[in-house]
Amino acid sequence: MTRILGIDTSNYTTSCALLQDGVILQKKKLLPVRPGQLGLRQSDAVFHHTQQLPELMEELFRESPGPFSAIGVSTRPRSQEGSYMPCFTVGHGTARSLAAAFGVPCRIFSHQDGHIAAALYSGRRLDWIGKEFLAFHVSGGTTEAVLVRPRAEGGFSADLLASSLDLKAGQAIDRVGVMLGLPFPAGRALEELALRSSASFRIRPSMKGASCSLSGIENKCRTMVERGTPPEDIALFCLLSVEAALDAMAAALLQERPGLPLLFAGGVMSNSILRRDLTEKYGATFAEPAFSSDNAAGVAVLAALAEQKGGMA
Repeated sequence: MTRILGIDTSNYTTSCALLQDGVILQKKKLLPVRPGQLGLRQSDAVFHHTQQLPELMEELFRESPGPFSAIGVSTRPRSQEGSYMPCFTVGHGTARSLAAAFGVPCRIFSHQDGHIAAALYSGRRLDWIGKEFLAFHVSGGTTEAVLVRPRAEGGFSADLLASSLDLKAGQAIDRVGVMLGLPFPAGRALEELALRSSASFRIRPSMKGASCSLSGIENKCRTMVERGTPPEDIALFCLLSVEAALDAMAAALLQERPGLPLLFAGGVMSNSILRRDLTEKYGATFAEPAFSSDNAAGVAVLAALAEQKGGMA
């Protein structure tokens, strides 16, 4: 019986997961952020991961005790040269130590690869790993569209096609949410607020080719606050502005590469408004909400696939 351990220590969440017989058990916990703040310094993120990861691992193995045959871990934000963030060293160090102690392979991936794999797993589209498709990774640290292609040695590559040129979608949502007095990260609370609105908006995204600019969202929402616009309408405007940008990015990329399937991953894409509208327009595949936000499930899936392939990922 194959059991794979996954570990991910991102800038938002500490997470670990076990994959066994195609079923994932995961444990995760947001990093604590003080009210009114818009994130953590990397030194603070590292400290909180060192506190939270052992607790989550204890909880995970209490529920599902037993050995594991391989470990998958995220070690960097993206699979690009120079991609680095200190918070991932906590998970990588833990994975290396466990792999050495138990004599099992430690397979390393990027955080973005994990998001894509988690979306494929939860969307029942793991067969896409052998195909070419477009994937959007939309979160607090990333708003990117990549071309995903299979690699001969197993797994996949993700080549950047388009991105936000300034603010990321999750940053825009969090900043507007905090502006409205919501807790950080603000995605879920902003969505709940937006669902109370019946306002309609005509939104023209700021685009440069297939890439977008999102910094104007924060500025427009601040102006709406100053004018006394109801908070629920501001929340809806923010989310629909993000949606308009993603829609324009997808349309431009599909014009260049017609017929390619679309995958949306990352914490922002757990939003029900975005999921509904983009699914209706493009028939896109989305991660289930539990696999949209930062998680260790994706790297566990990739490690399992690498074990089946018998080569290094």
